[in-house]
Amino acid sequence: MTTLQSVPALGTHPASGSLPSRAETREQLSKAAYDLLVIGGGILGISTAWHAAQSGLRVALVDAGDFAGATSSASSKLLHGGLRYLQTGAVKLVAENHFERRAVSRQVAPHLANPLTFYLPVYKGGPHGAAKLGAGVFAYSALSAFGDGVGHVISPAKARRDVPELRTDNLKAVAVYGDDQMNDARMALMTVRAAVDAGAVVLNHAAVTGLRFTRGRVTGADLEDRLDGTEFGVNARLVLNATGPWVDHLRRMENPDAAPSIRLSKGAHLVLKRTRPWKAALATPIDKYRITFALPWEDMLLLGTTDEAYEGDPADVAVDEKDTAQILDEAAFSIRDQQLSRDLITYSFAGLRVLPGGPGDTSKAKRETVVTEGRGGMLSVAGGKWTTFRHIGRTVMNKLAALPGHPLAEDMEPISRLPKKLPLPGIANPNAVAHRLLIDGAAPGPRMSADTARHLATHYGSLSFDIARMANENPALAERIHPDAPEIWAQVAYARDHEWAETADDVLRRRTTLTIRGLATDEIRTGVESMLGDRD
Repeated sequence: MTTLQSVPALGTHPASGSLPSRAETREQLSKAAYDLLVIGGGILGISTAWHAAQSGLRVALVDAGDFAGATSSASSKLLHGGLRYLQTGAVKLVAENHFERRAVSRQVAPHLANPLTFYLPVYKGGPHGAAKLGAGVFAYSALSAFGDGVGHVISPAKARRDVPELRTDNLKAVAVYGDDQMNDARMALMTVRAAVDAGAVVLNHAAVTGLRFTRGRVTGADLEDRLDGTEFGVNARLVLNATGPWVDHLRRMENPDAAPSIRLSKGAHLVLKRTRPWKAALATPIDKYRITFALPWEDMLLLGTTDEAYEGDPADVAVDEKDTAQILDEAAFSIRDQQLSRDLITYSFAGLRVLPGGPGDTSKAKRETVVTEGRGGMLSVAGGKWTTFRHIGRTVMNKLAALPGHPLAEDMEPISRLPKKLPLPGIANPNAVAHRLLIDGAAPGPRMSADTARHLATHYGSLSFDIARMANENPALAERIHPDAPEIWAQVAYARDHEWAETADDVLRRRTTLTIRGLATDEIRTGVESMLGDRD
């Protein structure tokens, strides 16, 4: 592994085309007049900013933390139709989810999503029988126009060959269906980049300290740069509150008497080292409505999730012992004990689902998007699913176009006239990118390893070549950050210069996989901080 002493020398001067400084961005935000200020850099806010900028609006986006720094990087990493929604008869919803899933994984971001086969085990005494689940996965695949094959049932022996840690005691059959998965933080960052390419101005680690009003209408926000304490403000014709679990906090800045509009549900996950390779994921029914997932992801195993009402401070959400025990106990229904040793856990994380306010079990609540308008004219958007992030952006844009008085409509290109499947930056066939990286590695300069080439291709697409170029120009940047992870130091420099990385966590948790692998050592963290500080 690269020694700590050598890391500070790795910093390169920002490459051409690198991002403006924070001071330059603050000045731009302060001096320009925007059509739309989006507060909240989760995927809902990012998608709206992307679509708004495409529509020709002058757009600013700010977040108190990092982009996708909360729930948007704490999901189950799935692009899916929602098999469990068939239980409630939501056939249209499943079909719409499948449409969005296929669009993202095939046309919008094939470099950031990959198909994943799911095995749904049917155990003796379980909540569902083989015939019912077989019919369910067939219907599920039919709603996806059989784009992932036909849902069917296979024998326990066949499933065990693909998932060697599958528990086969009392296993009667295994239903099979297809969905997709992603690295949610990387997908969000590429969408930020798409918004900026379309003209949006963005700044992370910038917290709203108050709203600006003109004759009773919300017309901007006062902010504080959390990294150096600089205070500044943004003026906008319209403000969109897309702060996720904090949506009601911002609504009360607009109207102290605003009634709660949402409720929160905590979803916890565990990341474990895999004891053996998995060729499929497990989706195991726990009861009539809930499914627990075991997903091969980033060469690890992702387990979850929980679904419990949460009433605490959103900033304090974390995985506790109860969550860990529940996830492991539920995983044990279908996974052998040796894969569930606590010694294999490398990381845990929890996010908050934003659900419509009201009574009832959170696990049965609809994952729908709620758009409301406050008395000061601020729009608030909350809820929804990762899979439908593009649809949510379009929904908000239609709401903007239909506002009373049509304040923005004359400046907007109608959403119906925008490209329906505009790709995210870096779009390319990841297999072709990885092949090219390996071939180019035969030229003078450090040779790239196969796992690094594959990692770059599936997290950056064709933008991988920019990272490879940095590594070729400075061999120190071609070294692995940790010997047990595919990432190289060039990715840290790239995150600094092109991906708004400001802190070690920005890099280690969201722009690379070092943290989820349990490899973000103090030495590596110090090295990353040193490189982030070498901006001039």
